Amino acid sequence: MRILLVEDNGALAEGLAAILRGSGYVVDVVHDGASAEAVAAAQTFDLVILDLNLPEMDGLDVLRAMRSRQNRAAVIILTARSAPEERVKGLDLGADDYLTKPFDVSELEARIRVLLRRQAGLRSSQIGYGGVTFDLTSRSFSSEGRPLDIPARELGLLELLFLRAGKVVSKEAIIGSMTGFDEDLSANAIEQYVSRLRRRLQPHGLTVKSARGIGYYLEGAAAGR
Repeated sequence: MRILLVEDNGALAEGLAAILRGSGYVVDVVHDGASAEAVAAAQTFDLVILDLNLPEMDGLDVLRAMRSRQNRAAVIILTARSAPEERVKGLDLGADDYLTKPFDVSELEARIRVLLRRQAGLRSSQIGYGGVTFDLTSRSFSSEGRPLDIPARELGLLELLFLRAGKVVSKEAIIGSMTGFDEDLSANAIEQYVSRLRRRLQPHGLTVKSARGIGYYLEGAAAGR
């Protein structure tokens, strides 16, 4: 999951970004509204965590611009504005959730997981596909009750494919979801991760299939959705 964090408090932004990256998310950070609007228009994110009191452009104006372009990224407003009318305004403009400062990081992460489940059309925090189960809360994979030991990059790729199980995910979408501003991931590197992942999944009734010239998809017997 790729997250855009829009927060003008540098210390808060970097601390929160570090926590979210430690949980396995790809996080990009900007500190003003104009940059947020430009970045959200040019790149694809699964989630935007949006402060409202921003330099150059108010967060509500950023949200308004996103929704006017039919940008469907989930948005959590994270702000010190606690008045009910501010909450109503943000939700009416298209925010998916609204959390006021000070906040508990564990609550924010729980709200992120809820939005992740909602985006994937899931009712449960656990998804079964083939012989593998994915737990969204712990962001871990298991088979027959035993955890799968999967390196971080391959785990990120498997999570992306798992949440779109049976659907083709383009190489461009994979690269976009797994890399931030300062990272570079080539199509060849993706092919290497896919090859390693196939070997790891083979004993568990699941495989990564290629859609020639387009991307990749999971194939297995679906259950638990």
